[in-house]
Amino acid sequence: MMDFIKAFCVGGLICVIIQILMEKTKLMPGRIMVILVCTGAVISFFNLYKPFIEFAGAGATVPLLGFGHVLMDGVKKAIDSDGFMGLFTGGFKAGAVGTGAALIFGYLAGVIFKPKMK
Repeated sequence: MMDFIKAFCVGGLICVIIQILMEKTKLMPGRIMVILVCTGAVISFFNLYKPFIEFAGAGATVPLLGFGHVLMDGVKKAIDSDGFMGLFTGGFKAGAVGTGAALIFGYLAGVIFKPKMK
């Protein structure tokens, strides 16, 4: 039960911080999303993301922070196996499944729910 509480609190705290950024600054949502992905990548670069996941569980894998971690982790592994070229290919390989799923489900939601363009 404690794992659920930690995940809820950590994920909720991340969401609260982002909501404050959206309400109190003039940052556009796209820039906030980039900040989240880059923050996840930087935390992963310094090998702090895995201990963060061990502590917070699912609360640490909030989609955009987690995506930054996935990209950086893929780059690290690809550099180890492919050398310099892994710098360019690792993130694409690691993030391909999540990106593909987001595109497919986004398309399906658009087809099913008939969005109204403004």
